[in-house]
Amino acid sequence: MRIRRILAAVFATAALAGLGLTGAATATAGSVTPASVTPGECTDNGGTIDRSTPVLPTCRGGMYDGQTVD
Repeated sequence: MRIRRILAAVFATAALAGLGLTGAATATAGSVTPASVTPGECTDNGGTIDRSTPVLPTCRGGMYDGQTVD
């Protein structure tokens, strides 16, 4: 009886520790910056669109500073 309780506690602890690790991995994966943003995303997040760049316009300032505008 005592062994069953100990094993149940060990398995429960391992399961909770596993949930904590997957939650941390999800939190870091959600903070990836996109390769390009829309004009609305750039201006809504405090940036301005710089159209003087040679290939594609670039978002200047705000959350997406330096990202290309698609």
